[in-house]
Amino acid sequence: MSLIDLANPTRFLALTERVLPWLATATAVLLTIGLYQSAMAPDDYQQGATVKIMFIHVPNAWLSMFVWGVMSVAALGTLVWRHPLADVAAKAAAPIGAAFTFLALVTGSLWGRPMWGTYWEWDARLTSVLILFLMYLGIMALWRAVEDPARAARAAAILTLVGAINIPIIKFSVDWWNTLHQGASVIRAGGPTMDRAFLIPLLIMAVAFSLLFLTLHLAAMRNEVLRRRVRTLQMMQASRQAA
Repeated sequence: MSLIDLANPTRFLALTERVLPWLATATAVLLTIGLYQSAMAPDDYQQGATVKIMFIHVPNAWLSMFVWGVMSVAALGTLVWRHPLADVAAKAAAPIGAAFTFLALVTGSLWGRPMWGTYWEWDARLTSVLILFLMYLGIMALWRAVEDPARAARAAAILTLVGAINIPIIKFSVDWWNTLHQGASVIRAGGPTMDRAFLIPLLIMAVAFSLLFLTLHLAAMRNEVLRRRVRTLQMMQASRQAA
């Protein structure tokens, strides 16, 4: 089934009805395995048990940027390709991305207090992630502020593409500026520098959280399509009564 086929909301709803139970099951299984592996991981010789916050923090930090990337592709789908479900995908992804970004900020602060001696420091990485969180909130507010769905979709798409400038800033902030954050230790040219005892649970959690996003995103898109159908029916009924 191609993306063009999925432009038909009925086909999309039929697909999600079949796929969502399997995705939810896979997500639950991987999260269970990942949490168990994370709990069984050894303490770090410098960070102690605090290192285990990484297994929650890092996947959420990755996904906070990835979700905005998904929204950016959806924004192009709205402005360039006119895909009927593009704005649905963007609108459904925003609250999920905001949640991942919020969890990344909170878990990072909890890790930073014992390691850095402070919950917050205005370095480049922390500040740019906070800006990302505020952009998510701004996108969500924009969708609510504009009553016309078509106008809201275009405005949100433009704001999303402008906000995409922040993603490479977050990614490369540790290379461009002197920050408290360390450089990349998993996805890097020379290969991961992390010990397998930490790397394997981290990768399992990353896949589990990615599946969680996919599950929540498809469910939210399904709900948005159904909500729009109900709104259309209500407007049709109201116009008949007015006539």
